[in-house]
Amino acid sequence: MIARSFDEIGSRAINLAIRALRKRRLVEEGAHAPAIDALSRPWAVQGLEWKEKAEKIELELQQCYKAQSRLSEQLVVEVAECRSAKFLAQEKEALITALQSDLAQTREENCQLKESLDEKTKGLDLCISENHSLRAQLAEVQLKLKNAEADNKNLIDRWMLEKMKDAEKLNEANSMYEDMMQRLKVSSIEQLARQQVDGVVRQREAGYYDNFSESSLPSTLKHTITQAHAGGCGSLKFEPTSHKLITGGQDRLVNIWDSNTGTLTSTLHGCLGSILDLAITHDNKSVIAASSSNQLIVWDSGSGRIRHTLTGHQNKVCAVDASKASSRSIVSASSDHTIKVWDLHKGFCINTIISASNCNAVCYSIDGVTIFSAHVDGNLRLWDSRTGQLITEVAAHSQAVTSVNISRSGNFVLTSGRDNLHNLFDVRSLEVCGTFRASGNRVASNWSRSCISPDENYVAAGSADGAVYVWTRAKEDASVLEGGHSSHVLSCAWDGLSNLLASADKNGNICIWT
Repeated sequence: MIARSFDEIGSRAINLAIRALRKRRLVEEGAHAPAIDALSRPWAVQGLEWKEKAEKIELELQQCYKAQSRLSEQLVVEVAECRSAKFLAQEKEALITALQSDLAQTREENCQLKESLDEKTKGLDLCISENHSLRAQLAEVQLKLKNAEADNKNLIDRWMLEKMKDAEKLNEANSMYEDMMQRLKVSSIEQLARQQVDGVVRQREAGYYDNFSESSLPSTLKHTITQAHAGGCGSLKFEPTSHKLITGGQDRLVNIWDSNTGTLTSTLHGCLGSILDLAITHDNKSVIAASSSNQLIVWDSGSGRIRHTLTGHQNKVCAVDASKASSRSIVSASSDHTIKVWDLHKGFCINTIISASNCNAVCYSIDGVTIFSAHVDGNLRLWDSRTGQLITEVAAHSQAVTSVNISRSGNFVLTSGRDNLHNLFDVRSLEVCGTFRASGNRVASNWSRSCISPDENYVAAGSADGAVYVWTRAKEDASVLEGGHSSHVLSCAWDGLSNLLASADKNGNICIWT
């Protein structure tokens, strides 16, 4: 039994071994089948297959290279983009850091501003409360002021009423005095000073002094007053009854000189602007100055005190003249296109004349009614001072008229213009009866003043070359006075008592010729 079992076991083992060998053989045959097939094929067929496979593999390799190249380029681009993005990210981070710093600083400033705003709001509330309190006080003060103004107005009305009553009484007294004086003058032979001209009897009111000496041609420099006025002297006048020379200048002063000695006797103060023109009243008691401060200043020539400050012009007052028939009336001209007539007794304007052209100079006629005015448009105009109506006008010069001066007799009126001509008009016909010119004579400014001698035989005018030109009316030839001035001569005036000629220049120097 045991032997039988061993045989069975041995046979089984042998069977298993045979089966395993068979499986192994089958497996080996399956693994080496391609090689066996290849070895069993012819070599030519295998070569073609290998060539095809090699070409296919080479093509695949080329495609791999191309794909690798594209991938490399894409990798380079992506690396560059990555670097750029990294750089931008760094910039953004830096910007974010700066913005965060600014934000923190702004928040801190905002906190400070809020604190300041709170303080200012409190201050504003305090100011508002104080403002309300001040407004209440202002309302009380305004009410008191209104009441005070009403009381003041009532007092002024009462005062003006009393003043008008006093003025009426004074006017009545003056009228009675003038009537008495007129009666006395009528009874005197010396009251009538007549001059026969072409059959027409000319008459001047008594009190206008005719005791002037016969003039002669000046040739000698008698006195030189240096720096009489700081900044320049534009106006000078002789008093008709004395040897006093009155001058005004840029220094706002009116100086009174002794023309015989050239010494200063007195000075009038109080003018607020440059003095552009001067006038002396008919009775020699008042000196009037036209000022660049838009005012006229009236001084008492005896005491040197200011009698009136006449206001009403809106621009500088460039000309003034006093009536030759009365000590009560004066006329002024301003750059505001107005000519004003003033009553010196009352101290206010009694008539205003409006002219289309600015007036540079004015002059009263002998009758004390007609006003001559010299204008920028070159015309000489005549006005009725009582009505303000234009009587007539004459084309006197081709350029601006700078001066107008009536002769002592009232027969002639002398004008000067920027055309460097000096024309003498007959007052009756207003026709030119003499034209004076010289090759070197040039009118220096729009307010250069010429003059005619008291006996009407000579005409004098300053020039921009520093000379004074004197013409003989009969011959119309010029004599030149040189050596006294070194700048523009602006004004000339003739003394009727001592035959002296005075001239003033832009440097403030005054020369007296004889």
